[in-house]
Amino acid sequence: MRILVPDNLDKAGLNLLKERSEITVQAAAKMSRDEVMAAIPDADALIIRSATRVDRAMLEAAPKLRLVGRAGVGVDNVDLDAATDQGVVVMNAPDGNTIATAELAFALMLSLIRHIPAAQASLQAGQWDRKSFVGTELNGKTLGVIGFGRVGRAIARRALAFDMTVVTYDPYITPEAPMAMGVAPVSLDDLYARSDFITLHAVVTEENKHMISAASIAKMKPGVRIINAARGTLIDEAALAEAIKAGKVAGAGIDVYNEEPPEKGNPLIGLPGAITTPHLGASTVEAQDAVAVQIAQQVLAALLKNEYKNVVNPAVMERMGQKK
Repeated sequence: MRILVPDNLDKAGLNLLKERSEITVQAAAKMSRDEVMAAIPDADALIIRSATRVDRAMLEAAPKLRLVGRAGVGVDNVDLDAATDQGVVVMNAPDGNTIATAELAFALMLSLIRHIPAAQASLQAGQWDRKSFVGTELNGKTLGVIGFGRVGRAIARRALAFDMTVVTYDPYITPEAPMAMGVAPVSLDDLYARSDFITLHAVVTEENKHMISAASIAKMKPGVRIINAARGTLIDEAALAEAIKAGKVAGAGIDVYNEEPPEKGNPLIGLPGAITTPHLGASTVEAQDAVAVQIAQQVLAALLKNEYKNVVNPAVMERMGQKK
């Protein structure tokens, strides 16, 4: 069986694949779309990160393809409906980058309140300006966590260690999970009204796309700070930029964007009060190793044992007569 790996995958994962005599691995780091389209007709499985977009045309060009494995959480670069139509299982690896993403979100929050990037730039410019960079503390502040999955829980634990009050909104969980950690489940409007900081850790749906908008920002505290290390389309970027300029939002830490790479003229990049990073949430040595190993193990189990885990298009399993 042939596995195509068109994106950079950590060596730990590649080595697991290459150890199996039943498997042939074609891995060329960053392959162009044309190169992927030329190779995919012979592939039984495809392992990707975020660079490769698996659309209907690519899936229809792959008659042997059984599964797509995403080394990471987000699968918004995969057309799930088309995959299901083609009978292709799509799996992700949701566990490996939890800590990395939570730590980045927390780093963005700390950088905002202590003005770290601006203070560094000032010092590098030869200035000794302390008065312009008086910050605030996390201690005693309220953090609103939207989405209480793996990453939401991880950042809640860190916030509690900083003596913050933590509230959360997640319509897909029972109240007992956050309450067991000392986190209060609240309505979304209540979270907006109470939070000094809001951090986003939700998957994107039709219902919550651009949930951070002019209307929702109007419900927030003056001086709120917003963190997004989840998915860019949770935020209306123009609305957030205007709120920062107007002073309603004191700052934002943004790692993800509506378009990636961001288009020229993105209103948040270069805006005073916004700290922007190039989608670094999972970019740690440990996380890249972990997601590569996890997805390699899952792909091997699917191909060799017919065992599937972390399937994100479960409807295809019913069509195949398999159990998740």
